[in-house]
Amino acid sequence: FLAQPWHLWLYQAMALLLVACPCALVISAPVSIVSAIGGAARRGVLIKGGVHLEQAGSLAVIAFDKTGTLTRGRPEVTDIIDWSGNEDRLLAVAAAIESRSEHPLADAVLQSARQRGLPVPAVTDFEALVGQGARGNIDGELYLVGNMRIFAGYDLPPDLEIRLHELQNQGKSIILVGNQKKLLGLLAVADIVRSNSPAALESLRRHGIRKLVMLTGDNPATAGAIARQTGVDEFSADLMPEDKVQAVRELLARHGKVAMVGDGVNDAPAMAIATVGIAMGTAGTDAALETADIALMGDDLSRLAYTIHLGRQTVRVLKQNIAFAVVVKVIIMLMALPGWLTLWLAVLGDMGTSLLVTLNGMRLMWMRDQAPLK
Repeated sequence: FLAQPWHLWLYQAMALLLVACPCALVISAPVSIVSAIGGAARRGVLIKGGVHLEQAGSLAVIAFDKTGTLTRGRPEVTDIIDWSGNEDRLLAVAAAIESRSEHPLADAVLQSARQRGLPVPAVTDFEALVGQGARGNIDGELYLVGNMRIFAGYDLPPDLEIRLHELQNQGKSIILVGNQKKLLGLLAVADIVRSNSPAALESLRRHGIRKLVMLTGDNPATAGAIARQTGVDEFSADLMPEDKVQAVRELLARHGKVAMVGDGVNDAPAMAIATVGIAMGTAGTDAALETADIALMGDDLSRLAYTIHLGRQTVRVLKQNIAFAVVVKVIIMLMALPGWLTLWLAVLGDMGTSLLVTLNGMRLMWMRDQAPLK
């Protein structure tokens, strides 16, 4: 229309079309996310989506369950206090009920009964009572196994409170055993703190996590003993599953973004409402793994600091790629105004930018397990 040379402006139009193609901008995010998730999977961390990885990188507060998370989840029976006159029967009844339970303490009771060579009787009409324990019929009689909540209203032995206080101060969990009429006895179970839990929590602090909280259904004395060993900033004890949900809600209200790390059915509701739900993969129940956004498949808490750092590095690389792609494209497009843009420069600007953002994103796949500490 303006009588300009056809071949010159067709050439310029083709070059500008090449530069304007948003290949680098579009590919920068998927490549970075896939590389980060792939690298994490190779190191035993399964992440269900890029959004969860990005959110993990923005966390400042993490809440932990106790049993099976900060502790090994493989406790042992250390004390048996019997008021029924038959200690072996007490242990056999507890083992029978716990044989149908998914709680980490159940294995300790079963293992103790097996070590004594006790036959475990059959259980019928089994029922798990969330946050309290379980019950079932053995030889036609109803038995209950759990904490103090399940025995509310029972006539308790006069020395029970003293015994409980002594055992709980030693960091032991208590399993009460009784029937419909009375309390028959109790089992004290000690769970061992994971050897790497204190170091893992300290590493999280050095990676920018401001607050570490423990949420547990255990009594305050036992929770306090574990809190001192692991070094959490604060803890809440005697929590039902709905109490854990409320505790996470309060943390979200105060801090904005909160992760919940757990392994059991009782932790799943709290994990669901947290910004990021993290499950201990090997020790975790199906409910916890289904609910979680991230799973630590080796039950290795040290991977949590790696995951937090990976999330932050991913966000940083995404910003670098987007900024680089946009700036290079704008600069090369501006070169078209004075007529400096050539076709080879347009190809270099388009393909070169795409290759550079791809290579930059792929760095996340080989990021070291132990990130530089802040």
